[in-house]
Amino acid sequence: MADSDDLDLDGGDVSDSSGPSKKKSGGLGNLLPTLLKFVAIGLGAIIFIVTVVIITFNVLNSGGKSQTVVTDPTSPYLGRRPEFAYFDSLGVITTRTRDFPVASTVTVDMIIGFDLNDQAASMEFISRRHEIRDFTRRYFTGKYASDLAPEREDEIKREIREQLNTRFLDTAGARIILFNRLDVMEMH
Repeated sequence: MADSDDLDLDGGDVSDSSGPSKKKSGGLGNLLPTLLKFVAIGLGAIIFIVTVVIITFNVLNSGGKSQTVVTDPTSPYLGRRPEFAYFDSLGVITTRTRDFPVASTVTVDMIIGFDLNDQAASMEFISRRHEIRDFTRRYFTGKYASDLAPEREDEIKREIREQLNTRFLDTAGARIILFNRLDVMEMH
């Protein structure tokens, strides 16, 4: 009658005498798989959103090409150029280049542009006219004829402007250099 010992006819709990009773675990054991499932869904959603954003960004930017436009500073279509007042009282300066044994003759008629409303600059250019003429003569005397080629004219203007602003002018600032005439003639 070993089978009768296991049967409970009274409706009570069957207890196994060989081991402790099992409790239903509903705490941390069931929470961990649910928590991992939500973390995996969240990571999947983040990866999906990042992928959609990158694809949309590349489509809107035409395949990731840069929208920065680099313009040519010498282009006449850059917008409104600033207005300048001009100092043109230097006159024509004629000198020789440093070429040896046959020097070339340089003839220059230079105009200096400065800020339009700067009256102090106008007075400074007038008072330093002779110094600026001498500087211009010495500048061109120190150059070779090959340095004065037409394709180097922008560089020459920049050098003259920088030297005027750093060495000769106190309050005024040369903003632009123009040449009415820049002739280099080889002597025979």
